[in-house]
Amino acid sequence: MTGRLFDDWTVGDRIDHPIRRTVTETDNVLMTTLTHNPQPLHLDAEYAAATEFGRIVVNGTFTFALMVGISVGETTLGTLVANLGYDKLVMPKPVFVGDTLRVASEVVDKRESKSRADAGLVVFRHEAINQRDEVVCSCLRTALMHRQAQVITTPNSIVIPA
Repeated sequence: MTGRLFDDWTVGDRIDHPIRRTVTETDNVLMTTLTHNPQPLHLDAEYAAATEFGRIVVNGTFTFALMVGISVGETTLGTLVANLGYDKLVMPKPVFVGDTLRVASEVVDKRESKSRADAGLVVFRHEAINQRDEVVCSCLRTALMHRQAQVITTPNSIVIPA
């Protein structure tokens, strides 16, 4: 399934994305080391065992990236001009290796672009939810989306895409 154009969205639209993902130790180690994050809570089992969590906590940037990534297929795939921002990012519960995450998205705002007639802005609320139905990450994503092509008919009935 591809993403939708700006014109296809309505405030209140909700998608429960079909992809689910079980987080692995490799996911966590790769994200943590690729980003040069030395936090022992993500890498050191002995250290993490002595914390209130009792075990390694998955790097939050992985959780955030996975949440947005899962949403792309049904929201912005092939229809995005650019992501303009991520706001109100929260991680109310930790993610652990072995947790299975699913994602839900809702359109919370939509408006025409003031500077681009061929695009509009859609604001999505994304939520990542674990197998215990706990929200583990959420954010607002503002996406600049392509609009449907305008069709102009000339007096000779030639169709010219705008």
